[in-house]
Amino acid sequence: MADERYSSALAEELAADVLERFLRYVKIDTQSGDDLEAMPTSAKELDLSRLLAQELRELGLDDAAVHEHGYVLATLPGLGAEGAPTVGLMAHVDTSPDESGANVRPQVVERYDGGDIEPPGNPKQVLSPDESKLLAERIGHDIVTTDGTTLLGADDKAGVAEIMAAVSYLIRSDEPRAPLRVAFTVDEEVGSGALHFDIDAYGADFAYTVDGTEIGGIDDETFSASEAVIVFHGRGVHPGSAKGKLVNSLKLAARFLASLPPDTNSPETTEERERYVHPMRIDGNIEQTTIKMILRAFGADELAENEELVRRLAEDAVADVEQATVDVEIRSQYRNMKETLDRHPQIVAAAMEAVRRVGLEPKLGAIRGGTDGSILTARGLPTPNIFTGGNEYHSVREWASVQDMAASAATLVELVRLWAEPEWRLA
Repeated sequence: MADERYSSALAEELAADVLERFLRYVKIDTQSGDDLEAMPTSAKELDLSRLLAQELRELGLDDAAVHEHGYVLATLPGLGAEGAPTVGLMAHVDTSPDESGANVRPQVVERYDGGDIEPPGNPKQVLSPDESKLLAERIGHDIVTTDGTTLLGADDKAGVAEIMAAVSYLIRSDEPRAPLRVAFTVDEEVGSGALHFDIDAYGADFAYTVDGTEIGGIDDETFSASEAVIVFHGRGVHPGSAKGKLVNSLKLAARFLASLPPDTNSPETTEERERYVHPMRIDGNIEQTTIKMILRAFGADELAENEELVRRLAEDAVADVEQATVDVEIRSQYRNMKETLDRHPQIVAAAMEAVRRVGLEPKLGAIRGGTDGSILTARGLPTPNIFTGGNEYHSVREWASVQDMAASAATLVELVRLWAEPEWRLA
C-alpha cells in the first residue's frame, strides 16, 4: 500500500536516495567566507564541488567537472526528444556565514508526532509547532534537524541532493527526457555565486534554481538588492589629552545605527512586499569603523529610497562633528527577476505543471531574498526558483521534511520529462 505521506509514487521512490545524499552532503563544511576578492570565498566549498563532480561521473555523466571558480557542470543528453530545449537545473553548495556550518550532526525525527523537537546539542533551540505553522502541518513526516549548534545546510544542500537524486533516476529511466545541464555553484550566500558563471558554456536555453522553501512553491520574483559599505573616519588621540581633539568613529557608527527607523524598514518589523535596510556587520576602532548593510526592496524606486536613506543618515551622523567624515559605497547585488520572467511565461508555467504532476497544487510566490537566478535572469538566462522543502534557513533551528524533499526531486524529474513533450516546445 502506498505511503500517504508522499505526494506521489515517484516521490516515495526517490525519498531514500534524497535523504541518504542530503545527510552525506550536510556533514561537509562549505560555509562561504570573508575573502570577497577570491572565488570561491572559502576553499572548503570545493570539497563538495569535487565530490559532486565525482558522483556525477559515476552516474554516467562523463563530462562532469569542476570548472574555474568552483562551478560544477555536467550534461545528461536528451532521450527521444528531438527538438526539445536544453533545460538547466542549479543549486549552490555553500552555506550561510550567519551560523557555524562545521561539524554538522543531523538527526532524523521519524514520523514526527506534532510536539516540540529539542535539538540534543542545544535544547534551548527548541522547534515548536506553536511557532512554525509549516512544522505543525508535517505531523507524520520524517523531519531532519541539526543538533541545535550549527546550521543544517538545507540551504541549499537540499536542492543539491534533490538534483542528484533526480539525475540518478532519469539516467536509469527509458522515458523521453529533454537534454539537461546540471550546475552547482559556489558563493551564492555572499551574493557572488553567479557573477562569473559562463552562460554560453552552460548552454541551457533556460534554467531553474532549486533553492526555495515551502512545498509546491515556484518563485518568479525576488527582492532587488544592494549592499552598503559605510566607513566612518575619526581622529585618534591619547585619551588622557583628548579633550577637543578626539573623534571616536565607533561613536559615530553608533549614532548612525541608532538613527535607523526603529519600527519600520527593518527585517524584524516587515513582511511580504515591505522593504528593509539591515546592518550585518560592524568592525572598527577609534580611527575608523566600517558597517556593512544589505538593502532590499521589490521595486527599483523603493530600493533607491533605501539607498538614499542610508546615505542621508550616515552624513547626518557626522554633520556636526568637526574633523569627522564618512564614505558611503553602494554596490548592486541582484535585481528582481519578475520583469524578465514575465516575458517568458512558458518557463514558469512548465514548473507549475511539473508540481501538479507530482500531486501538489503549485503556489506562485515572491522571495524576500534572492537566488543565483536573480543574477542569471538579469544576464539573459531566465531562471525561476523551485521549492526544496527546507525551512528556517540561516538558523540553528533549520529543518527539512524528507517527504517534501522527495516531492521536490520528483518535480525535477517531471519537469525534465515535460520539456520533452512536443506541446512544450518553446515558440
